[in-house]
Amino acid sequence: MRILGWACYFCVGALGLSCDEKKQESTPPQAIPVQEGAALGLILMSFNVRYESTEDLDSRAWSQRIPGAVRMIRREQPAVFGIQEALHGQAADLWASLPDYGFYGLGRDDGKFAGETSGIFYQRTRFQSNPAECGTFWLSDTPETPGSRHWGNGFPRTAAWMRLVDRATGRGFYVFNTHWDHRNQPSRERSALLLAQRIDARLHPDEPVVLMGDFNSIESNPGLQYLTGRRVALAGAPQLWENGLLDTYQARHPTEKNRRTLHFWTDTQVGSLKVDHILVSRGARIESGEIVSKDKPMVSDHFPVTARIVFPAGN
Repeated sequence: MRILGWACYFCVGALGLSCDEKKQESTPPQAIPVQEGAALGLILMSFNVRYESTEDLDSRAWSQRIPGAVRMIRREQPAVFGIQEALHGQAADLWASLPDYGFYGLGRDDGKFAGETSGIFYQRTRFQSNPAECGTFWLSDTPETPGSRHWGNGFPRTAAWMRLVDRATGRGFYVFNTHWDHRNQPSRERSALLLAQRIDARLHPDEPVVLMGDFNSIESNPGLQYLTGRRVALAGAPQLWENGLLDTYQARHPTEKNRRTLHFWTDTQVGSLKVDHILVSRGARIESGEIVSKDKPMVSDHFPVTARIVFPAGN
């Protein structure tokens, strides 16, 4: 199934152009909205697919897991979903199996194919993308340098982003997908600050935001608390992000104790180790926030998380 070429790692709607390349056309084609300004409803998913490893045998091997992973995605029908830990071949397998989705993502090691990717899939018939409005940055002091890492993390860490425009309503929104370090708390805190800065710097600041990923942090972690608008001590100083986001799962299940997503192949949701999150702009109506734990055999050592949200009608 490894048929994915270079174009996969570019914005698919651009027919092979990278986000850094300019289109030949002076004006890209535009969708004509039929319900301009209407409410925008989205089903979202964050899915750590578990990197392909020769140590994963039998039902844990990627070749055995991908059919179930594709069935799970088809069943949940996310409009947009982010993946983490996927190697190039895994992203290729998913994209080949989901031809109605567009994809953007770059390898964390070289900004091309090497290493894991935190990529974004989106329903390409529903949403319009623009090669000038997507990108990847590294969670480091030099965010534009592929493979860079300065904050004590053992591996490069990234965030991918893109702006999508809903063809029916003409409404745009931004998606950010990230994977934080699994060991180094200072790196997670600096990552939170950088993500907030990048979100605040988006070209269309009035458009809503979705931030998803494997944060390797539970809700009480200062990095997550900062991103949800709490005043915390972060990177050695008190910090408050005035544009903090809403935690979709927490909004629907504030008292749930058994919310584990990183289960290490134990297939249990018992416990508080929820490291996979979907955050959205304030003002969104959160209709559901769930942990997808019913698939047998297991599709990953993480349970995917989903959210059904509505951004209310606006201009």
